[in-house]
Amino acid sequence: MANLITPLGNDVYEIDTQMAGHTGITAGYLVLGDRPCLIEPGTAGSAPVVRDALTELGVSPGDLASVVVTHIHLDHAGGVGDIAEMYPEAEVVVHEKGARHLVSPERLVRSARMVFGDAFDTLFGGLKPTEASRIRAVEETGVIDLGGGRRLESHYSPGHAKHHVGLLDSLTGDLYVGDAAGIYIPETAEVRPATPPPDFDLDTALASLDRFRALQPTRLLFAHYGPVTDVPLTLDRSEEELRLWVETVKAAHEADLDLDHAVAMVVERTAGRYKALDDPELKEKHAILNDMRSNVAGILHSLSH
Repeated sequence: MANLITPLGNDVYEIDTQMAGHTGITAGYLVLGDRPCLIEPGTAGSAPVVRDALTELGVSPGDLASVVVTHIHLDHAGGVGDIAEMYPEAEVVVHEKGARHLVSPERLVRSARMVFGDAFDTLFGGLKPTEASRIRAVEETGVIDLGGGRRLESHYSPGHAKHHVGLLDSLTGDLYVGDAAGIYIPETAEVRPATPPPDFDLDTALASLDRFRALQPTRLLFAHYGPVTDVPLTLDRSEEELRLWVETVKAAHEADLDLDHAVAMVVERTAGRYKALDDPELKEKHAILNDMRSNVAGILHSLSH
């Protein structure tokens, strides 16, 4: 278990939540202190892994004060219902556009099953409902009390998803970016877009990146995957990749080409940009959640609506 927990300083711990048994794909974060807070619990299948990590870090079932998700996609929030049961004192914090789906997850689960098919159960394991009384919805901004004067500030950051927030630690300047800045691949220090249907919107996504820049964070903490200290470069690269992908898919869309042709155009246009794709193991691992076809489909969807 110790190798799944990485201390990041100032009572912040990265937890590898091991989605579907894979390491290095999904990270949750625990902020210890007077009011321990779990950020990004991961999938339902990850809940026992997270519980064991919290136990190792000295957090008992009555200690956890809050569980916060950047958005309700199942790789981030699928375990919320399970964790809420394990930690009965914890308040669950989510953006208002996602709150109802945690209370009644049927529609969210159904749409995820349509996307992931037979792989759904292995990857996610479902989503248990959370009692409405346990949930606090935040809007444009919100505050989560971490105790001792320390707080987590939520900042609405749609583009990847309509229910997405970034989370800024008032003590450290750490910004938990969820998927709003894309996927960070620590092995190669590369950023790739995360643009799945149906919510992706380029202008909104770019506005969210600008909002992150304005917060002047000291680090970016990615759910996929890990901490990044070169903040300006990483946010600029995120914007550059988004613009490149959308420009390429737009050309396919204007030529009335189908999804397969659009994917082929993106593959050709981005050839050589991602060292991670040169490593078969890395490529396979990161395709589980950040499949090029799904991302292109999300961009096509945004251009068609």
